[in-house]
Amino acid sequence: MHILNQDIEFFEENRSCSYFEENISDIRYKYIYSCSTPQYQELLERGWRRFGRMHFVPECKTCNKCVSIRIDVKNYKFSKSEKRVISKNKDTKLYIRPPSLTTEHLNLYDKYHRFMNEKKDWPYTPIEAEDYIKSYIDATEDYAKEFLYIKDDKLIGVALVDILPKSISAIYCYYDHDYSDLSIGKFSILAQIKIAKELNIPYIYLGYWIKDHFSMGYKEAYTPFETLENRATLNETPIWKNHEL
Repeated sequence: MHILNQDIEFFEENRSCSYFEENISDIRYKYIYSCSTPQYQELLERGWRRFGRMHFVPECKTCNKCVSIRIDVKNYKFSKSEKRVISKNKDTKLYIRPPSLTTEHLNLYDKYHRFMNEKKDWPYTPIEAEDYIKSYIDATEDYAKEFLYIKDDKLIGVALVDILPKSISAIYCYYDHDYSDLSIGKFSILAQIKIAKELNIPYIYLGYWIKDHFSMGYKEAYTPFETLENRATLNETPIWKNHEL
């Protein structure tokens, strides 16, 4: 007998940490074939992240450096420098649509990761279309969107974003460093904040913040924000608190 579309939960222990070479990590996974909006909202509030149908949360026994973070949209005020970034992108076209895949996507994704390999020593392997689909397109529920940034009739940035009634989840963003003067990575988050304000969405979930980390420390720039203070199960109440830098 073959059972199709079965959800699976599993726990991976003692795997190499993605952020600190000397550390090991423990990750809990849920493969959810079709994650409803209410179910996904509960997971987000408890620190879970999503790539395709796979949801995950760190449960490291010896480390708590990865801190779930969410922007307090209602109280967010754009700084002068952020307004300048928005102004610089007045001619950058933004299209919001369900996630898709083209040759342009793959070429830009690889170009971005080659650059990050040289700049920050990220591991780099060219992505195959099947892997891109599995991570960013598979299980595209109604809340799954992509933000396409177009300049000079060219795709210069892609952000994968989930938009729910009570939350926006910023999943991943990659962009063309030839257009570094436009600060597309920052502009993408600012665009999400503007949309959240317009839709009265209270929070934008940025994933995990690691203070002073070369790749994960930047998230503290988007203040005010809240951090998750406990590792709540689905049967427990998550505790979020305003964070004072």
